[in-house]
Amino acid sequence: MDMAAKFQDQTVFHMTGKRAGDGLAALTEGFRPALLAAYRDLTKLRYDYPVVLLAGDAGPEYVRSLSSVIGDLIAELAPRGIEGERLRKQLLRLERELRGLIAGGATGRLADLWPEAANRAAGRDDSARDVLTRAAGALGIDGEIVDCDRALTARFVTRAWQNVNAEKTKAFRTLVDHLVRRLSDILRAAFVHSQAGQQPQALQSGFGSLHTDVFDFSAMSRLVARNVPTDELPARRRQRIEWALSVLRAQPFYPNPMGSTLGVAPYDFAFDNCAAAIEAHRTRLPRLVEVVKAIAIAELEARGAYVEADHDPFFDRYDENALTSDDLAQFPDYLVCIPADRNDAPENASLMEMLSAGMPVKVLVQLTDLLEDAAIGQGRFAFGVRSARLATTAMGLGGMFVLQSTSSNLYALRERVRRGMGCRSPALFTVFSGSPDQASDLPPYLSAAAAMKSRAFPAFTYDANAGTNWATRFSFENNRNQQDDWSVEDFEYADEALQRVREQVRFTYADFVLCDRRYAHHFAVVPRERWSAAMVPVADWLALPESQAADRVPFVLAVDANDRLHRVIVDTRLVQATRRCLLLWHRLQEHSGIHNSHAEQALARERAAWETEKQQELEALKQASAAAAAVPAAAPAERAPAAPAPAPEAAPAAEAAPPPSDEAWIETSRCSSCNECQNINDRLFGYNENKQAYIKDINAGTYREMIEAAEACQVAIIHPGKPKNPNEAGLEELLERAKPFM
Repeated sequence: MDMAAKFQDQTVFHMTGKRAGDGLAALTEGFRPALLAAYRDLTKLRYDYPVVLLAGDAGPEYVRSLSSVIGDLIAELAPRGIEGERLRKQLLRLERELRGLIAGGATGRLADLWPEAANRAAGRDDSARDVLTRAAGALGIDGEIVDCDRALTARFVTRAWQNVNAEKTKAFRTLVDHLVRRLSDILRAAFVHSQAGQQPQALQSGFGSLHTDVFDFSAMSRLVARNVPTDELPARRRQRIEWALSVLRAQPFYPNPMGSTLGVAPYDFAFDNCAAAIEAHRTRLPRLVEVVKAIAIAELEARGAYVEADHDPFFDRYDENALTSDDLAQFPDYLVCIPADRNDAPENASLMEMLSAGMPVKVLVQLTDLLEDAAIGQGRFAFGVRSARLATTAMGLGGMFVLQSTSSNLYALRERVRRGMGCRSPALFTVFSGSPDQASDLPPYLSAAAAMKSRAFPAFTYDANAGTNWATRFSFENNRNQQDDWSVEDFEYADEALQRVREQVRFTYADFVLCDRRYAHHFAVVPRERWSAAMVPVADWLALPESQAADRVPFVLAVDANDRLHRVIVDTRLVQATRRCLLLWHRLQEHSGIHNSHAEQALARERAAWETEKQQELEALKQASAAAAAVPAAAPAERAPAAPAPAPEAAPAAEAAPPPSDEAWIETSRCSSCNECQNINDRLFGYNENKQAYIKDINAGTYREMIEAAEACQVAIIHPGKPKNPNEAGLEELLERAKPFM
């Protein structure tokens, strides 16, 4: 049967994106990638969201997942046995009700939402309601509970910034309050020892109200005021101390917990655009220089170490150029949370300039659309040129902290987020918060997770201050199957005979695009009766040689609103976008040291040099052996009778005789220590004391692994023998592959 001729419409659609005839159907509303079929109701799952943004001074822990909060509560309150199991189920039911409340639009603190969730979980069981209500007293934490929605990203990042800023505030207030007390004590002591401090009223105030009628303070003043200086402090020192005190008391960078007495409102450091943050920093910089200068003078005066001849010239010329990173680290960093719809606004055009200038700023760029059509061309995907590549562009500037993630992955990266907020360099956070509501039926969490899983928006962090090389600066964490092109998941479904089928499915960029109804025209649904061997998954199609790919049609697996499985053909334009996505993924892999082309080239050169050297050694041994065999034995009469024969060299150890061909064996003495076999299965193969391979445990691996090791061996010393397991899958093929090594 000519499958290509019968289903020519599939090839036509793949090449042109145009459907012809009735053999292909349009992608309608309700379709989603097959791997997302199990996640239609997130309220029934236990995962990272909702989260509780902890209130108050929570230390380094500024956020907790609801699941972890309930889990800790169960561990603390539920005893072993029937009663403990009953309480555990009640608390898990309450957690599910809390998820439902948040998903339904409820907002507020955990303590405020707890009673309603307890009522729903208990139903008519008054005893259960009482238990759940009393359990709230054991929480020990509280805070706003939020789901993974559009607003989560800004609230999450802002809470991390506030958490770091609280520590800065505490350290700054401790320092400044200490200096204010020390300087005040100097002025107070000088006043007590001055003529003004010896006046009757001053002496009386020093004694307080007790026994004032017993003392004659006028007489006392005449006695103690003899030879007292008018002012114990030199005028210039008093002026410096009073100036430093006034600056420190009126500083507007941190709020005074006792309340400001000078009517100075503290600065606000949170902005929604770059231009406003830059202007605020520029305007406030002279005031910041003044406060840093006052702190330095106060520290010197408190120690009595201020020397006018040395320090006056320095502080007279003290300006913003004298500020160090330690000075700036004492003050709050500016937080700029750019709304998703204002990324291209004129007020944010100076983003890169602001970051590269080293301004103390933390910037959040929120993305809600990764699928952009190119400005030039016929609807070809640009793959988020302005958004998805922003973080990688920022890495090239150097000297900063960069984090890219999706909102679904923020909780997993919470420590990285906090580290970025606490670093002394500028920081950029680019977060994809899910596709627009008008473009996708998926909830924001699922849309964001799909973007990360499909490599459309991988997660990574770059910390310029973490080390001197990429291995220490770049972190490629939380991406599934980092070594592979695509993430892989086990997928189970029932076929037409209602038999369970299990297979591994790769989640590609094309799967992510399928979630966006705006690009439905790049897909065509194929009825089951028209499925053919010419159809291959997109991931496999991309791996085919060009000659073979021309005879195949790429597809992705999808389910409709009723969870019926379909194959959906992908057109050429989307396949090209998927290939570009894979190219960007490969670049990130190289940053992380995975499939590094430079390392692989160096390894290939070393391997070639090693093989050349070994070949030369073998040739030299052959020539020496041939030369020795060509020399004829000397006649007995011609031998020198008195010459002693040299001591023979130790003969090399004889190679052990090979076992029967049915048994696997290795020519250990010829092993080059390439480690290829151990990379396949280190329980099957081992190294002896000379770092040479031997069969460690023949039962610890499969015959397939034995064949793969033999094929990978650089010096062909592995002989697989016959299989131990006659029921191993694919033995016919494996025995054919084993023949060259017998």
